Amino acid sequence: MSPAAAVVTLMLVLTQWVSALPLSPEEVAQQVKGDDLHTTSGPQPQSSPGPGAIPASPEPPLGELVHAALLSKEYLGQEPVHTGTVTNPTQAVPPVGRLQPASAVTSPGVATAPTASSPQEEETTTTLITTTTVTTVHAPVMCSADLSDMEGVVDSPEALSSSGLYHSLDCVYTLTVYMGYGVEIQVRKLNLSKDESLTIVGLGGAGQELLANETLMSEGQVIRSSTNQVRIHYQSFQPANPGVFSFHYQAFLLSCSFPLSPAGGGVSVTDLHPGGSAHFHCDPGYEVRGHEVVTCLNSTRPLWSATEPQCVAVTCGGWIRNATLGRILSPTPSGNHSNNLSCHWLLEAREGHRLHLHFERVALDEDNDRLIVRSGNNSQALLQFDSDIDDIPERGIVSEGSSLFLELQSENSGIPLLLALRYEAFDAEHCYEPFLLHGNFSTTDLSYQVGTRVTFSCSPGFLMEQGSGVIECIDPSEPRWNESEPVCKALCGGELSEPSGTVLSPDWPQSYSKGQDCVWQIHVSEDKRIELDIQILNIRRSDILTLYDGHDLTAHVFGQYLGSRERFRVYSLGSEVTIQFQSDADDSSFILSQGFLIHYREVERNDTCAALPPVSSGWSSSSHPSLVRGSVVTYECQPGYDIVGSDIITCQWDLSWSNAPPTCRRVQYCSDPGEVVNGARTVLGGARQVAEALFPVGVVVRFSCSEGYQLEGAPSLTCHSRDTGTPKWSDRSPKCVLKYEPCPNPGIPENGYQTLYKHRYQAGETLRFFCYEGYELIGEVTITCIPGHPSQWNSPPPFCKAYEELLEDHKLEVSRATDRSPQMKGGNIALAIFMPIILVIFLIGGIYLYYTKFQGKSLFGLSLSHTHSYSPITVESDFNNPLYEAGDTREYEVSI
Repeated sequence: MSPAAAVVTLMLVLTQWVSALPLSPEEVAQQVKGDDLHTTSGPQPQSSPGPGAIPASPEPPLGELVHAALLSKEYLGQEPVHTGTVTNPTQAVPPVGRLQPASAVTSPGVATAPTASSPQEEETTTTLITTTTVTTVHAPVMCSADLSDMEGVVDSPEALSSSGLYHSLDCVYTLTVYMGYGVEIQVRKLNLSKDESLTIVGLGGAGQELLANETLMSEGQVIRSSTNQVRIHYQSFQPANPGVFSFHYQAFLLSCSFPLSPAGGGVSVTDLHPGGSAHFHCDPGYEVRGHEVVTCLNSTRPLWSATEPQCVAVTCGGWIRNATLGRILSPTPSGNHSNNLSCHWLLEAREGHRLHLHFERVALDEDNDRLIVRSGNNSQALLQFDSDIDDIPERGIVSEGSSLFLELQSENSGIPLLLALRYEAFDAEHCYEPFLLHGNFSTTDLSYQVGTRVTFSCSPGFLMEQGSGVIECIDPSEPRWNESEPVCKALCGGELSEPSGTVLSPDWPQSYSKGQDCVWQIHVSEDKRIELDIQILNIRRSDILTLYDGHDLTAHVFGQYLGSRERFRVYSLGSEVTIQFQSDADDSSFILSQGFLIHYREVERNDTCAALPPVSSGWSSSSHPSLVRGSVVTYECQPGYDIVGSDIITCQWDLSWSNAPPTCRRVQYCSDPGEVVNGARTVLGGARQVAEALFPVGVVVRFSCSEGYQLEGAPSLTCHSRDTGTPKWSDRSPKCVLKYEPCPNPGIPENGYQTLYKHRYQAGETLRFFCYEGYELIGEVTITCIPGHPSQWNSPPPFCKAYEELLEDHKLEVSRATDRSPQMKGGNIALAIFMPIILVIFLIGGIYLYYTKFQGKSLFGLSLSHTHSYSPITVESDFNNPLYEAGDTREYEVSI
C-alpha cells in the first residue's frame, strides 16, 4: 500500500470513530443544516465541471479537520449519530436520530471524491469531514391540570432529573366548581425560592382578578374567589430542585352583595344567594324609579338582575301625556308643610279614551288645603270635584273627555298633607279597570266589556267597607260599573275565628291616630292553642299593646309591650286570646308611627316549648330531657367557631323561647395581640380589617421599640389558621424593656472555668464558675449582672485555691490561737477553783435560813453523821486534734 493509501485508510477509521462520539450541548443548541450522510468510493472518470456543477471549495489541511472534529465531541454516554456508506451517490442513508424535545438537526457527514494522478498510478480517495451542528430550543416542561371536583388538593410537581435538557417548569392548574359557588383555597405548605413565581387568579368575571402571589402568601392563609373558576400558575427555573407547595381547595356558596338602600326609601331581602330577591320601597312623597324587585342571578359571579332603583321625590305638578295607569302623590314626604303650595297636574290620555281618577287616600286641612279636579286641559274647564264643596266620591271621577286638570293649594296647613290618587285610561266601549287598595279582585273579562263581573276580596287583616263585593259593567251606550269599588280597611278591633289570620293596627299601613282603644278577640278549636307571630311592633312609648290569655280583658296577661321590638313569637295556653291596643289621647307630642302586624295560627296543645333545630358546627345541652317551662338550653361551638347570638335560652312561661337559637360562625381572625408599651407595631396586610380591630389569617404584625428600649420576644407575629381551633399567633406578644449597658466578662479564675463564656452579658444574665479537680472555689459560685448605667456584677468573681494551701492556712491559724492560750491559763485555773467554793457557800447559807426561819430548828441540832471534805479540783483539757482546736476553749470538771 502506498503512503497516500495508508493516510486515506487512517482518515476513514478516524471518521468512523469521531462520528460515534456523542453530541455536545453546544451542538444540540444549534439549528440543523443537513439531514443525510453520504459516502462514495470507487473510480470516477476525471472530467471538467459541467455548467450546473458546483465548484469545489479548497480543502482545509487534514490535521485541522481531525483536530476540529475531536474538539467538537465533549461528552460520552449519548447514542452515536448514524453514519453509513453507500455505493450509489444518489441514495440517501437513514436520517440522524433526533433528540427530544424535537429540534432541527444538521447531520454530520463524510463526502469522498476520486482523484487520479495518471493512468499508471493507483487510484486514491480523498475524504472530506464535515462537522455536524445541532440547535435545540429548551422548551419549558408543561405541567397542567383541569380540576372540577368540589374539593381537592393541588401539590407542587416532583423534581426532574438533572439531565440538563429542561431549564424551567411552567405549571397551570385550573379549578372549576359549579355555578353559584366560589373556590376557597387554604395554603398548607409553601417554600419557594426567589427564582420561582406562584400566582392565584380568579377567572370568569369582567377580567382576571389577582387573588394572591408568592409575596402575599403564607402557610395557613385562606384565599377565596368571587367566581367559580380559579387558575394557579407556577413557574420555576430550577426543575431539578423546585420549590414545594400544597393547596387544599373546596367550593363554597357565593352570594350577591347586599343591595344599597335608596335614599328616601328602603330595601328588604329574602335571600342573598342565587334565587333570592330584593324588594325596594320608598317613603311617602317618593316614588320608585327603576325596578322595585330584583333577583340574584346564578352565574360565575352571582349578581342582581338590575341595578338598585332610586326614590325620587314627588314633584309638585306636572304634565302627563298618553296617560295609561299611574298615581299622583302629595308633594311633601312627611310632616307638616310650612310653605304655601300651588300644584297643577294635567293628565292627557290618547284620543278616544277617558280617564278614571280613584281617591285612594286623602287627608286635607279643611281651612287651608283645597283640591280641585276639572274635566279638561286648563283651569277654566268643567269642574268635577272641589274639596271645599264636595265629599270624597266613593266611585272616583270619570272625565268627560281625554284629559283631567288637577289643582292643589295649601296655605301653611296645620295637619300633615296626605294625597294619593290613582288614575287609569279606558276607551268609550269598556268600563275602566277597577282598583282595590289592600285587596284583590277577579274578573270574567280582562277587557272589561259590558256584562263583565268583578269580585273583590280584602287582604288578611283588612275588612271590606263602603261598597259591594261584586260589581258589573252595564249600559252599552255609556259603559259604567253598577256599584263603586269597596274599601279594605284595617279596623280598630273585631272578632276572628279562622284557624289563622292577621291583626293589624288601625288604618294600617298608615299610622294609627291617638286616643284609640281597640280590642280583638281570637277563637280557635277547643283542643288547640294559639301562636302569635308578632312580625312588626313599632308603637310609641306612650301607647301599649296587651295580650290576654282568655276571652276577655279579665284573663291572665301573658304579654305587654311598649315602643319597638324585633320579631318574636308567643303562645297561649288555651284556645282564646284577647288583644288590646291603646293609644294615648293626651300625648301633645304625637308623631306618626308605623303600628303593628301580628299573624296568628292554631297549633297543637302541649306543655313544652317548640323543638329547637340542631346548630351546625356546635351542640346544645338542656337542663331537662323535655323542653318544659323553665328549661334552659346551653349552646357551644366546636373549636375554631364563634357563637353568634345568645348561648343560653330559656323556655318561658308562655312556652316561647327567650331568644332565637344561636349559630356557630367560623373564626377567621386572630385576637388583637395588643400594643407594645414604649414601642410601636406595624400591620402588614389586611389593613381594612385591622382598622376594625380584626386580624385575618395571614396578617403579619411587626414590633419595634422606642429609643432606649430593646425588644424582648419575637419581633414579628403571624396569624395562622388551625384545622381544629381558632386561629392563633405564631408566638407570644413581645415587650419593650429598658436597654442597659452589658456587664463585661469578669475573667476566668485561675485553675477554673465558666459556663457560657462570652465577652458581654446583658442585664439579668447570670454567670457560673467552677474549679478543676484538686481546687476549691472561694467566693460566690453564681454572680448576676445588675442593670444600671453601667451595669455591674452583684459580687466579685470567685477564685480557685488548692487543698494543700487551705490546709497550711488552717494550721497557721491554730498555731496562732495556741500561742495566746498560756497568757490566759492562770486566770482560767483561778476562776475554775473559786467558782465552786462560792457556790458551796451560797448553798450552805440557804440551808441555814431554811431551818432557822421556816422550820424553827437550830442548824446545830441536826445530826450529821460525817462531813465531806473537798476533794482536789482537777482540770482536764483535751487537744487531741490541734487543727480544729479553738483558741480559748477549755473543759473543767469540778468534784466536791
